[in-house]
Parts: sequence; structure tokens; C-alpha cells
Amino acid sequence: MPRNIPRAPRRPIAALIGALCTGAALADGEHSERTDVIEVIGHYQNAIGTSDAASQGYITPKLIESRPIQRPADVLEAVPGLVVTQHSGDGKANQYYLRGFNLDHGTDFATSVAGAPVNMPSHGHGQGYSDLNFLIPELVSRIDYRKGPYFASEGDFSSAGAAHFHYQDKLKENILEASAGGFGFKRLIGAASRDAGSGKLLYAMELVGNNGPWVNANDYSKINGVVRFSLAKGESEHRVTAMHYSGEWNATDQIPLRAINSGFVPRLGSLDKTDGGNTSRTSLGYEFRHDHGDRQFQLNAYGIRYRMRLYSNFTYAMRDPVNGDQFEQLDQRSVFGISPTWLWTGRVAGRESITKAGLQYRRDDIGKVGLYNTAARQRLATVREDSVGETALGVFAENSFAWTDWFRSIVGARADTYSFNVIANNPLNSGKTNDSLVSPKMGLVFGPWAETEFFVNAGNGFHSNDARGTVIRVDPSTLAPAQQVPALVRTRGSEVGARTEIIPAVQSSIALWKLSLASELLFVGDAGTTQASRPSERNGVEWSNRWKPNRWLLLDFDLSLSRARFSDNDPAGPNIPGSIGRVVSLGASVDDYGPWSGSVHLRQFGPRPLLADNSQRSDSATLVNARVSYRMEKNVRLTLDVINLFDRRANDIEYFYQSQLRGEAASVGDKHLHPVEPRSLRLAVRTTF
Repeated sequence: MPRNIPRAPRRPIAALIGALCTGAALADGEHSERTDVIEVIGHYQNAIGTSDAASQGYITPKLIESRPIQRPADVLEAVPGLVVTQHSGDGKANQYYLRGFNLDHGTDFATSVAGAPVNMPSHGHGQGYSDLNFLIPELVSRIDYRKGPYFASEGDFSSAGAAHFHYQDKLKENILEASAGGFGFKRLIGAASRDAGSGKLLYAMELVGNNGPWVNANDYSKINGVVRFSLAKGESEHRVTAMHYSGEWNATDQIPLRAINSGFVPRLGSLDKTDGGNTSRTSLGYEFRHDHGDRQFQLNAYGIRYRMRLYSNFTYAMRDPVNGDQFEQLDQRSVFGISPTWLWTGRVAGRESITKAGLQYRRDDIGKVGLYNTAARQRLATVREDSVGETALGVFAENSFAWTDWFRSIVGARADTYSFNVIANNPLNSGKTNDSLVSPKMGLVFGPWAETEFFVNAGNGFHSNDARGTVIRVDPSTLAPAQQVPALVRTRGSEVGARTEIIPAVQSSIALWKLSLASELLFVGDAGTTQASRPSERNGVEWSNRWKPNRWLLLDFDLSLSRARFSDNDPAGPNIPGSIGRVVSLGASVDDYGPWSGSVHLRQFGPRPLLADNSQRSDSATLVNARVSYRMEKNVRLTLDVINLFDRRANDIEYFYQSQLRGEAASVGDKHLHPVEPRSLRLAVRTTF
């Protein structure tokens, strides 16, 4: 059992002080002088005294190493109840599901890597677009995850949850690994670190190619690089991280069920072989921390240059029977941000108190975000083309106070203000707008008693809407009057839960939660984007368990049940399309059993409504992935991954909407699906030095 992470004291307030005051030391497992350690069970650092909510947790690199992953974002499936799928080519952002949400590409789930946000507001393909293809799993030192709008430091897109990836400063071992597998998969990763003067230098390069099982090969290729310099000097720490990622691919998008059943196209086929795209992301980030007794100051600053071009065809020949319905979505932007945070610890009336305050500033200069009608990637017409300036400013404050040895409160609030400036190719859709809101937060922690603590959490959150929708006056295609959407949409959430270690070697937590949205963000299948929709309510229960019966064996089980409904009385129906009602995760891992290691992991997500009246429902999907690893020599390891071990015939996504095939006289309402990939094997050889 790994024991190299600082141990939080058993008293909850002391645990919170330890967690906050060690900051990046907890994130990286370094720079700490504490001699105790936190119990890490199942590669989760979720011991008593480490969290402010039952659904909050921390994932260590051991878990990422133990499970096979098909794509980089799959590491997020370590977050209990979260499902990651794909409905297009490998280079496109993944599809996410959590707490009864079809999050599309990230609408209400916030992510960051090395202190820089990933979600893209007012994106060409969908609000909150979160593309993690630039993530290198071998560099992750820790993932912090949170669920619900209870945390003052979490802002836009975090109502369902948030996950923050921290990168290592120094690798335990330098890595050179080559992988190859079925369907033309190949990957080469090299990562190393060394002392550089009084600091540390880490650098990594990744090359990936993959065709996939599709009739129209993905032909996916990416190049990915990271250089990171860190310096600890006295009471201060500095980290500078530079990244560059570029990828291009062909896409096999979802296809209608009738086309498969009639033999018009095979299950792994495509109806437009010119779909696909390319993306590039270049970033430079700076992280600073200074500790001075009972005070701490942290600063994150980042700059990102992002480009995406995406070609999709979801309705085939419904809009244009001659040229087809392919369209291009373009996004070209620069992002700048800075977020200073202050922390004070002390005593008030003899009781321990922690106060945290911060500011978060982000500017998106979107030079061009466009939508174009195309055929075989050649532009036929401009639907709309905009330049968008979006500024977000948030301030927050939070206080944790220990009223007794067994009870503490966390009370906070954040205030956010957004301003949008849209310059459209149609002047009627140009304009400026701004909006602000205040979001109170609250948490209560009781215990621990008998190695068990209890949580009560509540708070308001929000998500922003696409800037173009806040000033729109006419539909860009038909010129009919269009309804504007609010810039910021309030969410309200609450949760009660418990976490226990009363059974030796077992960590178990349960949370009952509720979340209300003033406006749901829905993915529109025939438009390929997200749109603001009706108000909604969700509630559910999550149960997570980790059991480590001995040194080399780990068993884990997670169950998430949810109910999602629109909260108005629209005759269309109360069901939220795409909302998952059940997620089950079951795994077993063997670690260092002699030269052997391995894991098997089952993930099942249940059927979901595809229409608001529940007249159409998706199938459930159950997948099992496995890994076997053998250390041949001290510095050489051979690993075999089996994706979709039992070769299940399931679907990653399903939608129901109108489309028209060539030769059909009119559009047809039908299920549209993207199959999971058939069983494939991947063999990797790793050398460490």
C-alpha cells in the first residue's frame, strides 16, 4: 500500500488545515516534512478527515497505472459515477455522463490541467467543450474531483462536478514505452526528468496513430509535448509548464439504426467519409506558491492558443439532397487568465479557523467562430461567422471554523460577472451584454465517531451560455426571429452523506444529492451543438467502496442512481433526453504480485430516455477492460491491455432525431448510434532508466 502522501490528522479541522496548508505538496507528494501518512485504499486518497463532502475525493497515479485506457480522457472514469464515451473520431472531445447528465463534451463538468482550464465557452461545437486529448496520463500526479456546486473556488461549468489534473515535477523513473495493437493502434511515449540547477526539469513527448475498427479508417495522428520546470526555494515554489498538442482525424459519426438494419451501411460504417477534423492547442502556464507561517499565497497564470476545425454530417441529405448536409465548425481563439488565492489559518475564540479568498480572471479572444455548409470539406456557404470577446471575473471567499472537536462549518460565497462582445457577419446578431450573480455555499462536517464522519452540503452554482445566443435576434439560416438566452444560468444543489473506515482496510462513502438548473443545456443531434433548454431537477444516490484485503489485492465497487426530469409542465414530456439513471463500476486490481500486476474493470451504464415523452429509450451498455503486466527485468515491463474483453455489441451514444438518407423521399425520426469498438489488444513494452 503506498504510504508516501502526508497523513491528515484524525481531527477533521486539523485534517483540513493540513490539506490546505500543504497545497501542492499534497498534489505532488513532495515538499512535505510531515512524518505521518494518509491511508491510500484502492489508489484513492479518500480517508477520514480529507474532504468537505462525501462525494469529494483524490485519485493517485497508482489507479491510472493499474487500468487500461482507450483514450486519454478515460482516466476520468476513475471518478465514481462518471462515464466517458465517444461519438466521433478519436481526436474529437469525448462525451461525458455524470449524475444524470449527458454532459455532451463538458457542459456542466469543469476540468483543468496543471492549473489551466480546459472547458471552452462559446465554442464552435458546443458550450463548455472539454478536449483532453492533450493529456499525458503518465505525467499525472493527482486528480482532485468534486461534485455539486458547494465549493466557493469552483465557477463556470462545475455544477455537476469538477476534476483537476496535477502534473508531476519529477518522475520516479524515466520512461520509454512503445505500444501497438489492433486496428492500427500505435503509440510511443518518452518522459524524463532531471535536476536543472537548483530546480527540476521534466519533459515528455508522445506520438499516437490509430485507424480504429471503422470501415472509413480514423487515420488519427497526434503529436503531444510537455516541458515543465519547477523550483523550490525557501518558502516559495515556482512551476512553469509549456505544452503543445496537435491532432487530425477522419470521423465515423453516429448513423441511423434503419441504415444498419436495411444493410444500407454496415454497423461500423459511415455515411459521409469526409467527416473529421483537426485541433491544435499550445499553452504556457505559471504556478506559484509562497508559505509564510499561518499564511499562504498561490497564483496561477496561463495563456492558451487554440484552433479547431470540425466537419460533421448528422442528417445526411435532409437539408440539401444534392450536396448533402455536411457542415464545418471553426474555432480560433486565445485565452488568458490569472487566479491569485490567499489563505489564512489561526484561532478565533480559541477555535481553529481557516479563511480562503481568491480572484479568477479569464479572457477569451475568439478571433473567429464559424459555421459553414460544406461538401467533402469544401465550403458552400457561410451560415454564420463571428468574432467574440468574452471576459469572466469571479471573486470568492470561504471560511472553515471548528466549533467543537467533532463539528466544523464551511461557509462561503462567490460573485461572478461576465461581459460579451459579439461581432457577427450579420449585424443584426452583433451586440454586447453582461450579467452577474452571487452564489452562496455551505458545508457542515460532523465527527469522526467510530472512524465515520457525516456531511451536509448546499450551494448555488451556474453555467454560462454561448455568447452568440445572448445577443441573437434572427436565425442565421432562416432569418426568422430568434429568442435570446440569459448569459448566466443559476443552479442549486444540496447533498447529505457519510464516509466511514469502521471496517479495517475498507473505505466506503454514500451521498444523497439534488440539483436544480434554471435552464438545461442539451445536445441537439441534428445540429451538432448544445442549446439552452427547459428548467430541470435531478436527484440521486452514490455509493463508493474500496477494499484492500491484503498488500497486493484491491477490490472496488461504485453504484450511482439518479432521476432527471424537466421541472416545467411542457406537454412534450418531463424526461431529459440522454440522462443516465444507473452507472455501475466494479473492479479488481493486483499490484506487484511477484513480477505480475493486472486489473479487470467492468463499467455499465443503464438505459436512458431519448425523447422527453420517454417513447424512445437507449439500450444499456456493459464493457469490461483488462490489463496484465509482467516485469521481465528490473527495468523492463511488458503489458497487455484488452479493450472490450468480451467483445460486447453495445453503443457509446444513442440519440433520436430526424434525418434523411439519400434515396429517401422525406426525413425519418430514428435512433442514431455510435457503436463501441470491438475487442482489441494492445501490447506495450516499457523501459525505465
